[in-house]
Amino acid sequence: MLSLLTIVPPGWSTCGGGGGGGFGGLGGYTVEPSFPVPWKVMQPGDLPPSQGLAVYWLPSSQAELQKSSLRFSHILTIYSQQCVTMGIVDVQSPLGEKLIGDAKPPVTVLADPDGKTIAKAENKDGYLKVDQVEKLVESEMKAREENIKRQMDTAKDKTKAGDSQGAIELYRAVYDQKCMFPGEAKHAAKELKKLGVTVTDVPNPPNLDPALSAKMERVMREGLQAENEGRYAEAERLYTEAHHLDSADPVPLRYLGELYRHEIGDWTKARAAFEAILDMPADPLSRAVALHGLGKMTIHDGEFKKGLALMEQSVREYPLALAYRNLAVYWNSEGDSAKTNYYVQQALALDPKDPYNLVFAAAFMAANGRGDEALRIACENESLLPASYNLAAIYAQAGEKEKALALLRRHFFQYERYEAVRSKEMMEARVDAVFASLRDDPQFVALTSGADGRLATPMSAPAQSGN
Repeated sequence: MLSLLTIVPPGWSTCGGGGGGGFGGLGGYTVEPSFPVPWKVMQPGDLPPSQGLAVYWLPSSQAELQKSSLRFSHILTIYSQQCVTMGIVDVQSPLGEKLIGDAKPPVTVLADPDGKTIAKAENKDGYLKVDQVEKLVESEMKAREENIKRQMDTAKDKTKAGDSQGAIELYRAVYDQKCMFPGEAKHAAKELKKLGVTVTDVPNPPNLDPALSAKMERVMREGLQAENEGRYAEAERLYTEAHHLDSADPVPLRYLGELYRHEIGDWTKARAAFEAILDMPADPLSRAVALHGLGKMTIHDGEFKKGLALMEQSVREYPLALAYRNLAVYWNSEGDSAKTNYYVQQALALDPKDPYNLVFAAAFMAANGRGDEALRIACENESLLPASYNLAAIYAQAGEKEKALALLRRHFFQYERYEAVRSKEMMEARVDAVFASLRDDPQFVALTSGADGRLATPMSAPAQSGN
């Protein structure tokens, strides 16, 4: 069976690993393309999409799943916000056996919501390339769009002939497909209003022009590189440029929102970016990151249940280690060990070998009688700068005060670069249960002096900060 629930680059876990913030919500010191397709493993019992199309990827192995070019595509990411579901199917599952037929994996199947196969992209010499899948989807979308355009032409003819009711019916049929074809639906809405029918406006569609798409990918890649290197002002400039290239594409907004929320600490701008994503047609991954970001900030503002609900909504939209980690942090702070462990395991399931996932889990091990195992993991991963907070938590709980203080200092003054973020982190450390043994220590108090005058987040027993 396939073990990954989502296909995203391995992440830098930050702020104690509770989140892995920044980098568009995926974390990650990586030069991978910045448009990961929101593929999601189809589980038994999952309902098929209620509308649109479904693209089912049946990989040949776990290795192919992790290395395939199908993981990244600007075009497929845009289609995923237009009612085109991106699903990964195990070839040995009942759905996989039904879809694959006589083909050999890897294969991609384009299907209607009822599961009827429309077309397939089969491998060549054992390899399935992303451009095959892009063409598969584009061909079907263009064919359907041509049919819609013919409906629009017929509706115009009916209007000219005085058959307003007939025209309204056709325009309404086009308008009702606004998820898949927002451009034509927008035109239909305009004509319906002329005929006296009240309909809501349709947002501008994303731009699929190949030249613009190539430029968008280049600018976003440069922005991601700048963020990787800690050049946050340059990353902000480049992500903003990408957003202006196509304001209907939510991905640049997602990267901006996470940059403001986690790296720069400007939560006003972060909220604006995330709320804009939720107010527009957006792919599941972008919506999940926005919901998580708003949830995390809402919890910090003291509205705990509201923030929790947003993070729970995030993982329903699309499963992210980002949200699972912070859900574990939340329930640990509430003293619910069962839910804490559940969300730790959910995060690990996304990538059980990822060192940042392991360090995050080890911080909980240290609090639950598995100190030797936690210390082993900490020693093996001590060089991981972004994991410094959780590493400090492990050593603090093991009674190694100097090591814990050194790693906290590294987190505050080497990893974090903005005072707006650093002061929040220091406040979290002061109230974090994992540092209870250091709470009255003069060195610890001095190290977290940036928290002086700030109100503690009044959760019952915070454990591991996570942005």
